[in-house]
Amino acid sequence: MFDFVHRKKRIVQIILGLATLPFLFWGIESYRSSGGEDYVASAAGEKISPQEFEQALRNQQESMRATLGANFNEAMLDRPEVRSAVLEGLIQQRLLKHEAARVGLSVGDPQLVEMIQNISAFQEDGKFSKKRYEELLRGQGMSPRVFEARVRQELMRQQLIAPYSEHGFVPSSVADKIMRLSEEKREVSVAQIQPEQFRAQMKPDDAAVKAYYERHQAEFQLPEQVRVEYIVLSLDDLAKQATVSADEGARYFDEHRAEFEQAEERRASHILISAPANASDAQKAAARAKAEQLLGQLRQAPQDFEKLAKQHSQDPGTAEKGGDLGFFSRNMMVKSFEDAVFQMKLNEISDVVETDHGFHLIRLTGIKAGKPVSFNEVKSQVEQEIKKQKARTLFDERAEGFSNAVYEQSDSLRPAAERFNLPLQQSGWIGKNTGEPPYFNNARLLQAVFSDGAIRNKQNTEAVEVAPNTLVSARVLDHRPASTPSIAELRDKIVGLVARQEAAGAAIKDGREKLAQLQDGKNVNISWSPAQQVSRREPQGLDNETLRAAFMIGATRLPAFTGLPNPQGGFTLIRVSRVIEPTLPDAAGRKAFERQLHQVVTEEELSSYLAGVRKRYDVSVKSESLDKK
Repeated sequence: MFDFVHRKKRIVQIILGLATLPFLFWGIESYRSSGGEDYVASAAGEKISPQEFEQALRNQQESMRATLGANFNEAMLDRPEVRSAVLEGLIQQRLLKHEAARVGLSVGDPQLVEMIQNISAFQEDGKFSKKRYEELLRGQGMSPRVFEARVRQELMRQQLIAPYSEHGFVPSSVADKIMRLSEEKREVSVAQIQPEQFRAQMKPDDAAVKAYYERHQAEFQLPEQVRVEYIVLSLDDLAKQATVSADEGARYFDEHRAEFEQAEERRASHILISAPANASDAQKAAARAKAEQLLGQLRQAPQDFEKLAKQHSQDPGTAEKGGDLGFFSRNMMVKSFEDAVFQMKLNEISDVVETDHGFHLIRLTGIKAGKPVSFNEVKSQVEQEIKKQKARTLFDERAEGFSNAVYEQSDSLRPAAERFNLPLQQSGWIGKNTGEPPYFNNARLLQAVFSDGAIRNKQNTEAVEVAPNTLVSARVLDHRPASTPSIAELRDKIVGLVARQEAAGAAIKDGREKLAQLQDGKNVNISWSPAQQVSRREPQGLDNETLRAAFMIGATRLPAFTGLPNPQGGFTLIRVSRVIEPTLPDAAGRKAFERQLHQVVTEEELSSYLAGVRKRYDVSVKSESLDKK
């Protein structure tokens, strides 16, 4: 049965998370409201809506922002693996709820009441306050009934996973053995016997070539291919063709001088008391109060700013540096922070400044004045900017006409090429699934050139945007269906492949023979690499298979030899000339290692259990839901 006494502290932390991160754990009502057809995944018959998934992503964003501070980058959440992990968490919640019900777990009302009443956030003067409880939940847009359902669900989940996450056991003798193995070092040399050493001796006959051809015909099949002519309307090409007069350049510089001057930069340090945008009013008030308290200390002792930043700042990226943010110009920080910095005097400490990250105390530590520039210093930049603007206008004017021209006169690209003064270019042979950069690796353009109209009727493709401000239209000149070349056409290639195979076999055979001789104590002429000391944790560049083989050799008689085929098709000989026994840490070090090992074991057990639960229920995921919208 679930031990509430020993695990109360950790559960309280989780439950506080339920109250302070709204909608992170979705309660019974949310499950029931997601029955529509629009969903991103389904677990045990329950659908996860796009709205729920997006909210979970926002919660993950706030969590990462609070953890990483200034190092946080919103693009992290665009990665499919991160989005997949967030969705997997929602699926896991569904499955564990069903699993808890299946095995008959429950949480009684007395246990639920005791747990909630013991949460300090809901207490005043050390006692549970119903008023504070309701106010805090109301600030999160949550009713007590929904919150209590979520707490009950979380407690059942904890009961379910407790045996797997808390009770792993690793005997001290096992920990000592693993520690000794991980720290043991061996002095290792290797020698490579590669196929290239035998390649010149291999002369495959006709029978070997024929047999290889018959076994590998699918590999030799040529995909469907086309050869095309095409024209490109590109903003970059138009910019290269544009011209800029001296008067245009000078006039543009006068009108946009500020854009080319070196902007003023300022250096600042800050102390952040975190309060994410979704924090409750009570949490924000507490964070502001702490910031005001620190400000009072700084008013009395401004020289302590760096020390207080290291002690109290909740920005992990700058706290250890005394809050230092380095130099930055305008438009690099959030507006309220930036406005404060660029109004301050050198060494001044600001009042409390609020941003979406929380409450900041700022000290201005440096100023670099802006630097004026002359037209000649930035002439090339000015001209490039004018060319881009001219090209952008010209591209916008021509894009629609270009698209219409290749469509209306669909049997030839020449009229459009002449009208817009574009070169008519030709490609080499292009495969159906793989084409040549920079244009024919675009999926839409490949689909267009391999369409029936393009191949059978030799019609122009539509104008395809293969990149921003780049349109391409193509017309098929020649077409080759998928085919397999004859053995005569492929003979030279097959001879090389068979010779390579035979050389690899000869290298492995030679390696095994030399290994047998070494193990028998015979002298063998081998060029060994310099000996180096390696351990399981410090392989010194050895690949995993070679390292594993080196530590599997019995060390009773040295030097000891072993070997194995290598990924290059040859054979690796391994010599172990010395074994260095480890110096084991003291009792405290051993205990620390045992704790780490215990954590690894419990994580593996929990992971295996969760994988087993997942197999018990139907789970489906719409893969497109992992793409950023």
